[in-house]
Amino acid sequence: MKKKLIYFFIFFPYIWSNSIADIPIIVISPSKKAQSISTIGTSVTVLDEKFFTETEEVFLGDVLSNNSTSINFFQTGGYGSTSAVQLRGLPKRYSTVYIDGVKMSDPSSVSNDFDFNNILTSQISRVEILKGNQSSVYGSGAIGGTINITTRKPEKGFKNKLNYSSGSNNTHNLSSSISNSDDDKDYLLTLERFQTDGISAMSHNDENDGYKSNNLLMKYNYRFQSDLELKSNLRLADTYLQYDKELNTATATHSEEQDTTELSSNITLNYKTFNNLENNFTIANTIIKRNYGAAAGSGNTSKDKYLGDRLSFIYNGNYNFNLDNSITFGIEKEEDKIGFNKDLKGNESRINDIISKYFDYQTRVAENLYLTLGSRFDEHSIAGNEDSHRITSAYIFNDKKTKLKSSLGTGFRFPSLYEMYFVYAANADSLNYVKAEKSRSFDLGIEKNFLDNKIKLDVNYFNLEYSDVLEGWKTGNSSGLNYTTQNMHGTVKSQGIEFFSNFKKSENLNLNFNYTYTSTYDGAEQDDPDKSSSYSNVQMVRVPRHFLGFSLDYKIPYKKLRFKINTKWSDEMRDYGNGNRTYNDERLDDFILTNLKLSCDYTKKYKLFLNINNIFDENYETAKDYSQLGRNFYFGIKQNY
Repeated sequence: MKKKLIYFFIFFPYIWSNSIADIPIIVISPSKKAQSISTIGTSVTVLDEKFFTETEEVFLGDVLSNNSTSINFFQTGGYGSTSAVQLRGLPKRYSTVYIDGVKMSDPSSVSNDFDFNNILTSQISRVEILKGNQSSVYGSGAIGGTINITTRKPEKGFKNKLNYSSGSNNTHNLSSSISNSDDDKDYLLTLERFQTDGISAMSHNDENDGYKSNNLLMKYNYRFQSDLELKSNLRLADTYLQYDKELNTATATHSEEQDTTELSSNITLNYKTFNNLENNFTIANTIIKRNYGAAAGSGNTSKDKYLGDRLSFIYNGNYNFNLDNSITFGIEKEEDKIGFNKDLKGNESRINDIISKYFDYQTRVAENLYLTLGSRFDEHSIAGNEDSHRITSAYIFNDKKTKLKSSLGTGFRFPSLYEMYFVYAANADSLNYVKAEKSRSFDLGIEKNFLDNKIKLDVNYFNLEYSDVLEGWKTGNSSGLNYTTQNMHGTVKSQGIEFFSNFKKSENLNLNFNYTYTSTYDGAEQDDPDKSSSYSNVQMVRVPRHFLGFSLDYKIPYKKLRFKINTKWSDEMRDYGNGNRTYNDERLDDFILTNLKLSCDYTKKYKLFLNINNIFDENYETAKDYSQLGRNFYFGIKQNY
């Protein structure tokens, strides 16, 4: 049955025929400058403003998991629960996330990573997903890739938007925005309130775990003159989540809760000193506060406050020698700070800073050949110095319908402050041997258009690995056997194939099919002679070996109706056992998930929509023992005026 599904989806696009015009795509993320995607050697996925205007998905994580290859999305419960995106089979800590140029990883998290649970799509206008080593441009942690998110921009003239939707589990979402743009200034203000009674976070009980989210987005830009502009933005998410930790319903309190405040802001001065040089001076700040509370006796009251604070000073420049040669360069200073409540570590806070210098040179070396060469040099105040390098190439055939691309790079991830100071029985001696993880990656791909660009194929092979893996290590001390962080000797490996196809018969019919094969090796555990746990296999956890996705989008113009069906199949996965029962490996079963979307442009100002998610009521998990939504309904109205 699985083989039949694969064959059907691969060859289905070739049944159709018609013609549409190809529209050039401009990307910014690969080198932090605007350039045509046809000249890029990096594997990149773009979800543009039109896509986000038309989507009725609520959370960004759900969008990413359905619309690209090598993206594995998992969630520990329903709406608002911890969720993460894994790129190319690596844990979430090996992908960096930026929102409007602000780095969003949480300095107070264990591995300095970022959760996707609070990002709503109504505030997003564009996402660019870079895969493979990006450390030469984006620094520590960008081993598996980088996700760059751009929030909505002010529109010309005065605009007012109002959206309301409701659905299963007493779910409600209300958002509104105003914006304006003229020759001198722009502004945007959006407010959004999402709330739901939710489902049980754990799959072994049926009480509800609610979630509420209040969101604010503000932007203001002012143009002093044609070559001098000030840009500013602020994003705030204030959320409340109920969750369970225990499998035993007889002893579980069901009253554990989390309050989170997520604030990011930046101010940028853009100055063009002369025609070929553009300068950007930015001050950026990320603050993430997490407060955990529970009923008396729950065992969670002693670890209830976490604070992560990042302040960055950034200069980025771009110089165009001519139409075919340019260089991007910059210097950054990043200061990370963490703080915990007194019951955890005596009211202590810890700080480190990183000073980085980088360049990225883009050149056209022949009529059809484009190269990118880049390097980055980072100085960490505690973990020492690291550098990373990459080279990418893109060769476009004379027919302009075929592109060969490749990328070769190195990367690194500095230890987080938590890994250096707050891992169980960590002590000062641990700082003598904790150092950055090192990585290298190689990509090779081909893009091909057929039948006047009606059919587009994108196939990539990737191979990456990292060593000096930071893991918990047993250590003896006066209080007994415990753990601290050390660099392990094992090497983690991931390689695979990404296949993406798009068929657009006309503006009214669009089909996508994607397939990812991922083979991983968790050397940090398999090569550790002191580990005694049983393993179900050698794969990285929560990474399917095979993943299929298919979508059909059809519009009936004269009826103003739109029909979209989304189906994905995920192979079985390895996962860690839940600590309440066992720490040995367990299995996550494979699953097929199908969603149906219906919408109607009732008038030019009003749009109605209905989503039926998980229409076959599949019982599935993306993390062991954590519930996922069964069949559910979501409907609403969008108004623009």
